Amino acid sequence: MRCDPFSRCHPAVNFAFFAVAIVLSVIMVHPVYLAVSVICAVLYYIALKGHKAWKVIGAMIPLFFVVTVLNSLFNSMGDTVLFTLFTRPVTYESLVYGACIAAMLVAVLLWFLCYGIVMTSDKFTSLFANVIPALSLILVMVLRLVPAYGKKAKQIAGARQCIGKSGSGTKRERLQGGVTVLSALTDWALEGSVMTADSMRARGYGAGKRTTFQIYRFTMHDGVITVLLLLFAAVTITAIATGAAQADFLPSLHIAALRGTLSICGVIAWGLFLLLPTFLHLREVILWHNLIYNI
Repeated sequence: MRCDPFSRCHPAVNFAFFAVAIVLSVIMVHPVYLAVSVICAVLYYIALKGHKAWKVIGAMIPLFFVVTVLNSLFNSMGDTVLFTLFTRPVTYESLVYGACIAAMLVAVLLWFLCYGIVMTSDKFTSLFANVIPALSLILVMVLRLVPAYGKKAKQIAGARQCIGKSGSGTKRERLQGGVTVLSALTDWALEGSVMTADSMRARGYGAGKRTTFQIYRFTMHDGVITVLLLLFAAVTITAIATGAAQADFLPSLHIAALRGTLSICGVIAWGLFLLLPTFLHLREVILWHNLIYNI
């Protein structure tokens, strides 16, 4: 992950931002609000991953079209029939609805990818250790299983290659090699779980109330960002509550027009809310380049 100023904020600020961004992206089906969410998610993911982000973003494009087409094929509701395919009518309303559902899916997936980069396991533990200590520990341990097991499987396969047992050759030899790696990985996992349980018991886990060490402090910078996020979120939620983001697709299409001060302010506030992490990132990049240029 690149050096990201929003990632250095307090875990509560990070978690609150992604919670609001994901929940509102799921609730709202207005095309303009969804388009803003997708664009902002793409920009922030590029800011976090750099050129590596384009591979994931490229995979989202066919996903968008597949979800749109599938919804149009399986959902024949709608007043405006465009054409008939395999005796099923394809309507304009179902096509627009499918595009909005696909945009919502893409936006949520991208925000979850950004969440996984910013909200590391230590941040999650620090944030929820005092509230739900057992659950936070379980979640952290579960989230690290897949990358830990993948890394260990590569190590076992590499060690077998060093002794001439790469598992290549016939299908039977490859299958035997895979079973051997899986068996060794299972033994390692069971042994690790026993050692972890013994270590936790020796350290007195569960014997009484636990205290946690906090390395994160809520600073003035975090307070300013929190106030801005709350302000933008409040304006957006107010616009949603008043029907500015209302959209009905079936059986007829009725999408709230962006007219009036509240509707326009709602879209602007939604965009500013989602763009704040990207703005902080670009601000630091520009500042860094200026400092290097002045040396």
